[in-house]
Amino acid sequence: MPDLSDKVALVTGATSGIGKATAIRLSACGAHVVVSGRDEERGRAVVEDVRNDGGSAEFIRADLVDAHSAGTLADAALAANGRVDILVNNAGAAVFGTTAAGTEADFDALYALNVKAPYFLVAKIAPGMVERGCGSIINVSTMAASFGSASSGIYGSSKAALNHLTQDWAVEFGPHGVRVNTVAPGPTRTEGTERVLGPMLDKLASKSPLGRTATPDDIAHVIAFLAGDESRMVHGQLIHADGGRTIS
Repeated sequence: MPDLSDKVALVTGATSGIGKATAIRLSACGAHVVVSGRDEERGRAVVEDVRNDGGSAEFIRADLVDAHSAGTLADAALAANGRVDILVNNAGAAVFGTTAAGTEADFDALYALNVKAPYFLVAKIAPGMVERGCGSIINVSTMAASFGSASSGIYGSSKAALNHLTQDWAVEFGPHGVRVNTVAPGPTRTEGTERVLGPMLDKLASKSPLGRTATPDDIAHVIAFLAGDESRMVHGQLIHADGGRTIS
């Protein structure tokens, strides 16, 4: 388990699923966690879970619908803690369907949450990391950004953009001691994926060599590894946590 004592971590989309598991995992490693999400009740429940386990956390509500909302979240986290050492861009959304069935509203909403929000969070938070000469930014993507699909054009392309931003940021911030990486989960069993995919979740997972869905904690362990010093030579990487799906 990485030692994240005295670190401040901001996790977006942390009120459920992978984000919640990540907040709990980073806290267990010693970090103070800023839990962010849209649902205040669920957010405060995550904070309570962390504190009941002896950890430290606070909740900051954010919609992350545009650059302003991303900047407001960053400003609030920085004002409350003085710095952010670990940024996990986990908040995201997905829609599936053919290109002809796609709507402008879906396109704009997904790109706002999956691309624009991480971009402007990094724009606000990375300069402080650069000034201190250290920090870790972890973007949460998807295996769907790494191969073609007849039904995930909007979702897959938005996450592919985030994958590319990881490379750009790695080049921009790496010389200043700030590491940037992406974790790309495969089928992961959460409330959200069960609601959206239903029985398709297991069908998708069956196509991987491991043949099973991931748990949110499976992905959180990878994120925690990237947040700590044990991964100090891992930089600018797209790490697939998909049971081998992208190689099969």
